Amino acid sequence: MSIEFHPLPVRVRPETADSVCVTFDIPDDLRDTFRHIPGQHLVLRADLDGEDVRRSYSICTGVDAPNPSVGIKRIPGGAFSTYATTELADGDVVDVMAPIGEFHHRPDPEAACNYVALAAGSGITPVLSILTSILDVETHSRCTLVYGNRSTTSIMFLEELEALKNRYPDRFQVIHVLSRELHEVPLFQGRIDADKLESLAGSLISVPDIDSWFICGPLDMVETATATLAELGVDESRVHTELFFDERIDTVPDAPVDAEGLVTLTLTLDGRSSVVQVDPNGPPLLDYARSVRAEVPFACKGGMCATCKCQVLEGEVAMNKNYALTDEETAAGFVFSCQAHPVDGDVSITYDVHGGMGR
Repeated sequence: MSIEFHPLPVRVRPETADSVCVTFDIPDDLRDTFRHIPGQHLVLRADLDGEDVRRSYSICTGVDAPNPSVGIKRIPGGAFSTYATTELADGDVVDVMAPIGEFHHRPDPEAACNYVALAAGSGITPVLSILTSILDVETHSRCTLVYGNRSTTSIMFLEELEALKNRYPDRFQVIHVLSRELHEVPLFQGRIDADKLESLAGSLISVPDIDSWFICGPLDMVETATATLAELGVDESRVHTELFFDERIDTVPDAPVDAEGLVTLTLTLDGRSSVVQVDPNGPPLLDYARSVRAEVPFACKGGMCATCKCQVLEGEVAMNKNYALTDEETAAGFVFSCQAHPVDGDVSITYDVHGGMGR
């Protein structure tokens, strides 16, 4: 994983009253660097009132798009999203990392599969990239999108979805579920909850025929959908999930351990090791790592985006939150340094081993 930021000029287009689409103009010498797998995200960085603020935003454009775009929805109190939706303008320059993330799909021209995507709000962004790429590349595959929003006016990328449906009328179905807008068909009103999914499974979606499910949205929606699909008999290997980060989430976790005295943290990044003393009951390892290596990668600080993912080589750590690592990854020693605290004694971690990730 490259941790280098690249200054890129942007083009900004309003999407809804509280969201924008930001497109990055990629120079020819960075085309390969910014080539993405559908579903991946970009880490953006800006200096806001003297603070280094970073956030991850999923790429919403298809695999063949020369310039990637992201969708950003304003969150009350959200530093970066407010800046992006109210101040960012055409021609401004934003620092951007190369695409990362394991919530993705590599389209296969030979595939003939059935896919269903469940998205809510700005959770549409990686899903739009995945579905567009599938429909463009997998000419024998079919896709269904169940998309939850408050009202028609709050639907991000509505025109793009309509264009995609018109381009592939026999292979793409969109089901809008609106929570604050009346509809003559009750199935299309409300939220994407367990009852809604069970109703859809009994009518518009044939669950046994679906090869893969992609779910992206807030935590409660993702957890509910995952649990409901399991109850409907869907094997977990067919379900791929992504949480989008809410800037209102507390990103300063309490230390989950009770230890005394300082311990030594040895961290390796880009082949070079650094050492720092750590209080197990203090801030997470990320904060200490950044005190000696400012280039240590991070973004959300909420245990979701995986930008600060590292591997524990020696010692033992505990995480306060983990929204994305699989059981296999935690067993292999992978942790999010923004959530990790030493449990017993010195710890050695590396950011240079980036194993597969994602559910």
